[in-house]
Amino acid sequence: MTFTDWPHPLYVVDVEGNGANPPDLVEVAAIPITDGRPRPDEARQWLIRPPVPIPTRISRIHGITNQMTADAPAWPEIADEVGRILDGAWIAAHSASVEYRVLGRHLPDWQPAGVLDTLRLARHTNPGQSGYGLDALLERTGIDLSDAPGTRHRAGYDAHATARLLLHLAERYPTFAAMQAAAVPPGMPGEPKQQPEETLW
Repeated sequence: MTFTDWPHPLYVVDVEGNGANPPDLVEVAAIPITDGRPRPDEARQWLIRPPVPIPTRISRIHGITNQMTADAPAWPEIADEVGRILDGAWIAAHSASVEYRVLGRHLPDWQPAGVLDTLRLARHTNPGQSGYGLDALLERTGIDLSDAPGTRHRAGYDAHATARLLLHLAERYPTFAAMQAAAVPPGMPGEPKQQPEETLW
C-alpha cells in the first residue's frame, strides 16, 4: 500500500455517549492520518457536558462520570469547532455507522466526504474469523498500543486503536480505491460507483 492516493483530511473518530436514546455526546476524539501514520500530536479530543446525566452503568463502560463532565462545555459551545475540523473530511471508525449517525445528528449541516468502516474492512480482509469486535481484532493482530492515550473505551484511546487497525488492514490493499471498495458501507458517503473485480493483493 502506498499512501499518496489517500484523501486528505482523513480523521479516525470515536464518540462516547450517555446512554440516552438517541445518545447525547459526552466525548469525541478525532485523530488525523497523514502519510500512512496517525498523528497523535494533531489529535483533538473534547469532553462534553450532556443535557442528561450519565447513568452509573454507562460510566462503568467508558469511565466518564458526571463529575468529570460537570465543568466541560455543553455541545452547542463546541459544535462549530468540531464541525470545522470534520468539514469535508473522510472519517474512519469501527462500526462507523454509529459515529456517522451520532455526529450527523449533532452536526445537521455536516456531510463527510467518505466513511471507512474498519469492522467492514476487517470482515472483507479476513473472512471467517470468530469475531470482529475491536478488542478481538487488536488481540489477533498484536497491534502495539503502548503509546495510545488514556484507556480502552475512552474516545482518544479507541480512535488511536482504530487508526492503527485501519493502517494494519490497509497493508493488504494495493490502492486506496481498492480499500475504499471494501470499507465503505453501502449507502454511505464515499461508496464507489462500481466495485473493482479484485481488491486484495
